[in-house]
Amino acid sequence: MKRTMRHITVAQAIVECFKQEQIRYVFGVPGESYLPLLDAIYDEPSIEFISARHEGGASFMAEGYAKASRKCGVVLATRAVGGANLTIGVHTARQDSTPMVVFLGQVNSRFLGREGFQEVDMEAFFRPIAKWVIEIREAERVPELVQRAFRTAKTGRPGPVVVSLPEDVFSKTITEAVMAETYVPKPAPRQEDIRNIKERLERAKRPLVIAGGGVKWSGAEQLLRLWAEKYALPVMAAFRRHDVFPHNHPCYVGHLGLGTPKEVMETAEQADVVIALGTRLSEVTTQDYRLLSPTQTLIHIDIDSDGLGKVYAPDIAVWADCREALSRLLDIAVQPSWQEWAAERRERYEQTAALPLEKRTLHEAVMASLGRHLPKNAVITNDAGNFAGWLHAFFPFGDGHTYIGPTSGAMGYGMPAAIGAKLAFPDRTVVSLSGDGGFMMTVQELETAARYDIPIISIVFNNHMYGTIRMHQELQFPGRVIGTDLGRVSFARLAECLNSCGFQVQTEQQFTEALLLALEAKKPTVIEVLTDPNHISVAATIQDLRAKRKS
Repeated sequence: MKRTMRHITVAQAIVECFKQEQIRYVFGVPGESYLPLLDAIYDEPSIEFISARHEGGASFMAEGYAKASRKCGVVLATRAVGGANLTIGVHTARQDSTPMVVFLGQVNSRFLGREGFQEVDMEAFFRPIAKWVIEIREAERVPELVQRAFRTAKTGRPGPVVVSLPEDVFSKTITEAVMAETYVPKPAPRQEDIRNIKERLERAKRPLVIAGGGVKWSGAEQLLRLWAEKYALPVMAAFRRHDVFPHNHPCYVGHLGLGTPKEVMETAEQADVVIALGTRLSEVTTQDYRLLSPTQTLIHIDIDSDGLGKVYAPDIAVWADCREALSRLLDIAVQPSWQEWAAERRERYEQTAALPLEKRTLHEAVMASLGRHLPKNAVITNDAGNFAGWLHAFFPFGDGHTYIGPTSGAMGYGMPAAIGAKLAFPDRTVVSLSGDGGFMMTVQELETAARYDIPIISIVFNNHMYGTIRMHQELQFPGRVIGTDLGRVSFARLAECLNSCGFQVQTEQQFTEALLLALEAKKPTVIEVLTDPNHISVAATIQDLRAKRKS
């Protein structure tokens, strides 16, 4: 369906593109270089501008919103200074395969190339980390190129697109603007591909599926579950794609991420046929690119043709949308012979995922409480940091679209992403997990949440250090601490200063009481968990690391 509009400004045309994409929220920090676009948004009741405290926070909100809503995230910022600040969100969207379109006001066309105030070559600046970058200087081409930006962001492997416009272009008039719906191609596997996969599975003794973000973006989680059930296929989640498969399902055998238990690793190592489904087989998922061996058969199915063979040469490479692939794989006639092995690997996974009933650390107690008290459809986001190891190891993700985490490992992500997720799911509980180091990087966005009445719950594990870096520091230079200690900050009190609720807890009972209050609160809430600095990771203490190094 096409719409033709005549004699509208560039800013109005961009807003019409937003409406065409059913964009409900755009995020940013206001700037004088794109004021006409803000004014056009003011006139459009179906779109709300969320004014953040920092462009980096705004880009994380947009990225989290995109992951939750499965629509494009949209960010607005001004010139080089705003663009530089939001670059972290562009990098995150690129590594996480998240569709996002960034609109930047550029200096006036008359000043370009003169090193004008806050000028930088936007195309050169963003080209290495964005999927596509364009600076539009002709008003008549704005509808065409903005629609192309959204199409590019969503097509194939999703990713971030950056659109730069000189500030004088926003106010120019377009004679005729044609708006068309954006259709995203969904390639299906060939019959030959399905036949080849069937033949490999017929010879398999220990097959394994590694499921990644491509399954989530195509909305194929249920099809994956049906396929795994039909053929008794064990399934692992790729790094930070925990909700791709329910953890209580007998076919689920673990998560390939940071600190993966050796029992889970053994499953991947023992597999004779590995089906990589919608994953780029990243450094973390493949444990520094050492996970798979030449003796294993690799079947790689992904919508990104450039990613096939980038890490491992596949025996079978299938360029296809995961939903289309799974709908056809459901009909193959294979008689599984690996049920006993799959059941054994499930049992080994369950042993690693069981929380201790006694002598729990506070991290373990928090996971137990969250598992008991959060609604089944609650959405969890997380920051970067070792605290996330307990979430990855012990939280029982179930059915549904319930997890948002940065595969890029960006600090400061968790809480702003939760704001974006809550806007996408206003009727669901949204909880972010952060360490004190990462939370402080974007803590100002708590005020944004309060200002817009976005009642998220932020859990902050406070051990007064950059814990992940301390862990590596102790491994390499035990006892020689530099740069990783942090000052003592009361995040509960800071939350109150930012118009939110705050609780500080030190025990499982205190945490549960605070969580129950937070679930009933109508405003953003921070639960500050004071943790033992010695408990540096799920598997080790600082004392363990120093002793190991000395030995």
